[in-house]
Amino acid sequence: MSKVQSQPPAGFGAWPPFLQWLLLIAGSVLLVFVFEAIGMPATFLLAPMIAGIVAGALGATIALPRFAFNAGQAVLGILVAASISPDLVGSFLSHWTLFLFVVLSTLCASSLSGYLISRWGIMPGTSGVWGSAPGAATAMVLMAEAFGADTRLVAFMQYFRVVIVTVVAALVARFFVDTSAVVAAPIPWFPPLDPLAFGSTLLVAAVGATLGMLARLPSPFFLGAMVLGIVLEFSGLATFQLPQWLLALSYPMIGWTIGLKFTRPILHHVFRILPQIAGFILVLVLFCGGLAALLVIFTDIDPLTAYLATSPGGMDSVAIIAAASKNVNLSFVMSVQMLRFLIVLLFGPALSRLVAKLVTRRTV
Repeated sequence: MSKVQSQPPAGFGAWPPFLQWLLLIAGSVLLVFVFEAIGMPATFLLAPMIAGIVAGALGATIALPRFAFNAGQAVLGILVAASISPDLVGSFLSHWTLFLFVVLSTLCASSLSGYLISRWGIMPGTSGVWGSAPGAATAMVLMAEAFGADTRLVAFMQYFRVVIVTVVAALVARFFVDTSAVVAAPIPWFPPLDPLAFGSTLLVAAVGATLGMLARLPSPFFLGAMVLGIVLEFSGLATFQLPQWLLALSYPMIGWTIGLKFTRPILHHVFRILPQIAGFILVLVLFCGGLAALLVIFTDIDPLTAYLATSPGGMDSVAIIAAASKNVNLSFVMSVQMLRFLIVLLFGPALSRLVAKLVTRRTV
């Protein structure tokens, strides 16, 4: 009985690994400059991911060490923990009915969208459910992997939504205020390091990731670091420092890992479903616009504040747009955005699993 000989890699995949990495890094850096020039959000994550997708489609044989990917997840967990301020509790208590109505309505609408995408076979398995979560894009991609979804499709849908939401929010803002003169503050790439805060960041990331593994959490490196970070942040026992250079090193670890998993067959599927996914995302954007209209009708919130507060994702870009006008209630906008982010992070996985079970039952 003859053994089947495996086909040697061809094209880009036949090149030496160091040359593949060299071109991947060069392509990622080039895309970062291009995306920064056109104002694309999350450039240090999206640029390496897209470069990785191109390399994967060309047959790349390189792969990032698992340790690097896990370290990137842990740093992201600390970033999320540091961004959740205790002040959010006070903001929530002062407008809790409005906040919950907006957040839960958006979550239900996105869950229905994910159910339909999976139920109608637009995306295989439960990928559509995880891809529809309205926020915490990178976190949803990381946790989706832990529950067996196709991270490539989840990443495609999540970041495609971020781009669409950002563009629509910018266009809507133009009707109320000119944001063309808004310039983002210069990024302090190498700030003076606070030994205690920076040391706490690295230590809590490592300890949290270890505890996450011991507790057998889904996506343990991300969730373990995030949960421990939030506890220490809220208790005042630790402060964190995340310099931009550390984030710029961590994001590509996640972007390359996801991007290099793409192959030509999966890209063919992505291009085939692109119109349907765009349609679902636009429907969600319109739904959130309806929520904004209700806020304008029944409260004294101005239209732009209401729309930016209910916008389903793209929190960083929404913050920049909101800061462009003195008439926008930035505190209200970011409180709603942060609350949705936190609820999606805490309850999104459980809700996604519930919807996934409904999809599975329907297809059996």
